[in-house]
Formats: sequence, C-alpha cells, structure tokens
Amino acid sequence: MKFRNAMVAATMLALPLAANAQPITGLYVGGGAGVNIMQSENAKPSFVAPPAAMTSKLGPAVAASVGYGLGNGLRAELEGDYRYNTFSGNTIGGQEQKFGAMVNVLYDFVGLVPYVQPYVGAGVGYQWAQERNLRATYSAFRGNTGGTVRSSKNETEGSWAYQAIVGASVPIVGVPGLALTADYRFMGMNQEREYDVVRTVRGTSTAASVKMENNFNHTILVGVRYNFGQAAPVPVAPPAAEVPASPISRSYLVFFDWDKATLTDRARQIVAEAAANSTKVQFTRIEVNGYTDTSGTPKYNQGLSVRRAQAVAAELVKDGVPRNAISIQGFGETHLLVQTGPGVREPQNRRVEIIIK
Repeated sequence: MKFRNAMVAATMLALPLAANAQPITGLYVGGGAGVNIMQSENAKPSFVAPPAAMTSKLGPAVAASVGYGLGNGLRAELEGDYRYNTFSGNTIGGQEQKFGAMVNVLYDFVGLVPYVQPYVGAGVGYQWAQERNLRATYSAFRGNTGGTVRSSKNETEGSWAYQAIVGASVPIVGVPGLALTADYRFMGMNQEREYDVVRTVRGTSTAASVKMENNFNHTILVGVRYNFGQAAPVPVAPPAAEVPASPISRSYLVFFDWDKATLTDRARQIVAEAAANSTKVQFTRIEVNGYTDTSGTPKYNQGLSVRRAQAVAAELVKDGVPRNAISIQGFGETHLLVQTGPGVREPQNRRVEIIIK
C-alpha cells in the first residue's frame, strides 16, 4: 500500500510538468538506463553430461537510439545497447556482458491517454555475448566422470536477436520535443554460441567446449527522448466577437479526408456550386480559409490547412472565378468546428470554408 500511495503521489506531482503528447515528426534521439533480468541459460558441454543451468543476478542495462518519425504515430530507429549479468550459485560462476545493434519499428498511440503517450514496437538485430571467468561443475552421467570446466579465455560470440517493446513517454512542458520515457523490452538471441573451456577431472585438465543454448532477457529502462524541430503548441486564440453577416454573404464548407489536401467528387460539387453562385451576387472578395483537426503537430497542421485552401482556390479558378478576387488563409488546428482534445481525428474539423462577401 505504501508503494502504491507513493506512485500515486509521484504521478500527481508530475502532471503539472507534463504537456499534451504530439506525434513524433522527423529526426529524434533517445537514451535510457535500467536493469536487465536474464533467464536461466543452459551451458551444454562437449562431453557427455546434461546442460548446466546458469542462473544470474540482476544487472545493469543501457540503450541509445536515433530514429525518424513519420508524424502519424509510426517511427523507425537504430538502437545500440549493453547488458551485464553475473552468474551465481554453488556450482556455477562468471559474468556475461552483451552488446549489439537493433533496428526497431514502433507505433505511438497519440491522444489515447492525457499527458502520456503509450507505444509498442518490435526489433531485429545482432548481439554479441562475452563470457568471462565462466565456471560450472558437471555431475557424472552415463558412465562419464563429469568434472569442472573453466573458461580458457574471455571469448565473444554473436547471434541474431529479436525484441518486443512496450512503454510510454511523457512530454515536458517548456521544452518542445523533450519527453521522459519508460519501457520494458524482451530480447532473445536465437543462435547457440560455443566457447572454449578447460575441463578438469581428478586433477587432470583437457580442452573442451560448452554451448550456451538459450538467452532471454527482460529489460526495464527509464530515459529521455528529444525530437528535433518540434514546434511549441500554438495557443488557441479566444473566439472573436461575432460580426453580423452582410445579407449577401454566403459560405460553403468543403470537407477533406484525413491527412489529405485533395478534393473528393463531393467537394468539387460544392466548389462548383460556390463558383456558380458567386456570379449571382455583387461580391467584393471571396475568402478561402483552411483548417485541420488536432491529429498532427501544430507546424504540420498549419501547412496542411494552407494546402487545402490552395486546392479549393485552384478549383474555384478552374470553375471561372477570377484569381485576384480570392484570398487564401490557413488556420491549422486553431479554429475547431468541433472542440476536441489533442491528437483527435475529427472529420468536421478537416475543412475549407468559402465565404463570398
């Protein structure tokens, strides 16, 4: 109960420091440190004897990565990592340190939880494992005298590896792009590695070898991540006082698919109707204003809203409206038709408004 209460208190204290999560866009770097729990590893000898179960203690782990985010939750990264564990027991001893590189693909769940951005991922790569001062005692087996084996040298052997990742990040207020991270990783090496040892039986030593058969790791890391070029959230302007529309003012709404600035068939019909009706009134100007929902970064949404407005303006010109009569503006996610939180894909907010004045 004390631990749970402490966690709740820590979470409440951290909330004022947390910002709303934004999808990672472009280059980022990250790093973390923590602990590695290695499952019991079988050391199979070259002589006739059952494998020795090599149990280990909790050990340190670190990882660093550089990656690229697509702005839609998907990202890919190159990771370098290091893990260290000590074998311990009455009949075993030694140390194992692992290091290598992994290529990871991850997905961030933007807007799923306030202030927190969960993520999952998977990776493949290559890991090297160095066995140092390896020691194991084997019992007699099927007429074999067993004996004790020790490393003849510190050897490093490699294996292809894979991992699964689940974690969460918390963006930091005041530093756009900076976030605290915490994740769990299951990493396995899927190939046997063979190491030279010296076998001693009743005072007589001979050369032998052992194969390390399975290597499964449970790693918990806490760290930081920085997304370069992440813009500060754009403050939402207070709603402007409503001005009564002129009796001849007309407006039309054109809606867009998610993350698109291309016109649908229905959108072209609405633009054509607006162009046709503009010839029936004496207008002073035609405003074309673009908007987005909140599912992207403010910087990306601003550009997307302008592209949408430009697409509608081009269609108006195609339908006979003079280009010099049209003014184009993009408002990004700052004027929502339907109020939502960050990271929400709301169809009615993905729009362009044509106003004939």
